[in-house]
Amino acid sequence: MKTYIPLALASLATVMAASPAKADYPVAVHGSVQADIVFPEIDEEIGAIGPYEQKILFNTYADVNMASQFVDAGLRAEFMKWPLPGYEKDFAGWGLSNFYVKGKYKGFELTGGDFYEQFGSGFILRTYEERALGIDNAIRGGRLKINAVKGLHLTLLGGVQRRYWNWSKHSQVYGANAEVYLSDYMKSMQDHNATWMIGGSYVLKHERDEQIYLDNSNYYLNLPTLVNAVDVRSSFASGPWSVLAEFAWKGQDPSFDNDYTYGDGTAYMISGSYSKKGMSAMLQAKRSYNMSFRSQRTVDGISAFINNMPAFTYTHTYSLPALYPYATQNADGEWAYQGSFSYMFPRKSALGGRYGTKLTVNASYVAGLANGPDPETPFGTMWGTDGNKAPFFKIGACNYYDINVQIEKRISAPVTLTFMYMNQLFNNEVGKIVEKDEKYIRTNILVADAKWKINRKFTLRGELQYLFTKQDQKDWAYGLAEFSWTPYLMLSVSDMWNCGETGTHYYMVGVTGSYRNNRLMLSYGRTRAGFDCSGGLCRPVPAMHGFKINYTYNF
Repeated sequence: MKTYIPLALASLATVMAASPAKADYPVAVHGSVQADIVFPEIDEEIGAIGPYEQKILFNTYADVNMASQFVDAGLRAEFMKWPLPGYEKDFAGWGLSNFYVKGKYKGFELTGGDFYEQFGSGFILRTYEERALGIDNAIRGGRLKINAVKGLHLTLLGGVQRRYWNWSKHSQVYGANAEVYLSDYMKSMQDHNATWMIGGSYVLKHERDEQIYLDNSNYYLNLPTLVNAVDVRSSFASGPWSVLAEFAWKGQDPSFDNDYTYGDGTAYMISGSYSKKGMSAMLQAKRSYNMSFRSQRTVDGISAFINNMPAFTYTHTYSLPALYPYATQNADGEWAYQGSFSYMFPRKSALGGRYGTKLTVNASYVAGLANGPDPETPFGTMWGTDGNKAPFFKIGACNYYDINVQIEKRISAPVTLTFMYMNQLFNNEVGKIVEKDEKYIRTNILVADAKWKINRKFTLRGELQYLFTKQDQKDWAYGLAEFSWTPYLMLSVSDMWNCGETGTHYYMVGVTGSYRNNRLMLSYGRTRAGFDCSGGLCRPVPAMHGFKINYTYNF
């Protein structure tokens, strides 16, 4: 019976959405249905060798949500008995995965069930859903939000965390967050369109003690049952300027991430930006150490985190620049810097020409922490020590850097050109996304993107990319042609060719159709083995060859 939950929910939601609400009691119903389906084929040349449990693999989701003046409610069903390749083993399952009821009245909001929350930048608490990575670490319990006092926002919560189809029976998470908007009380700041916020957060993890024995001994670790974490931050904005400073601290939290050591975790971040018409700039820096924070210290996987440490790297949308993505080093720590600058040369200027020219420069640099003095290890292991604490300002070896320059130029009313150059270094000993004895992978990448808007409905776009490297599989080339009929149809054909070592082609043809609330995408071809990354977390994606169907319906 549970097999048909997504279809039943979709039918019920459609009927409810079609039913007119009474004017004296407005109720809105919305939701979505999503199905990702793959018909895999064996392809030994690219390493797509299975074995596949079924001839059809799919991930299916169905959401229904109701909103009214005082009460909101919703639920989600999922069917992933035979999920797409690359997800962790525990990802497979099916049933009702999410439900909630929310009451709202005069600045008070009480939620019972499953919910997502983030305190500050997420250093000590971030629960969210990211389907492409297989992350859904929602908290099941209760949450109270209070916005009844001007300039003051409060949040209290508690519950157990989801990890795939299990909700932790060994630990609970509690939290409190407060943000004070001082500008709401200062007329002079309001007159100058300035805002000033001071915030603070507290998270408590209660986890049942486990007996984890030291190797080849009768000694086991005395693990803390309570782990405290604190976050303080302040942001200020005035006109085109804004700045954010944030500090987080986590108490003793031995886990497999930090070799069961007892040192505290810390994170420091400062970020500043400037933005006005035609120009913007951003610069930020972060130092983090031992900030891996899980609801269960012995549970592996990217869906077991309570928090999230964002990656200070540029998110690339082109295929070749995204071949070597970087994942945040939560436990070992890192120094990370990121900056960007964008400027629009005005029309009819020497560099702007008739339509103007946009220049964007992005740079990221991430380094490990320098090694501190070796701690005493009476049993020949780091277990039970305070860890290897590094000097605060001393920077270790480079983990990753990326500098890219993009130029966007409209050469005529219908034609726009975009060019990008990127220089990148990836430390494979840290990320280990290449199964070779390569320490550093250095790349230079060129991208040319042309878009021709034939008329209001038809657009033709093409990409040419080339990646130069002497490491891994040497050079790559990529080409794409895309035709779209807005908003109904899009056709595309692409090929990623390893022209440096293997000579392998990763071709792909696809068609996407949209009509009203429906979107259907069909594609066939090869996908290179690699990593899918978002927000500093990465999921390995195996090589695939086959036919894919992606369908979504929103109401």
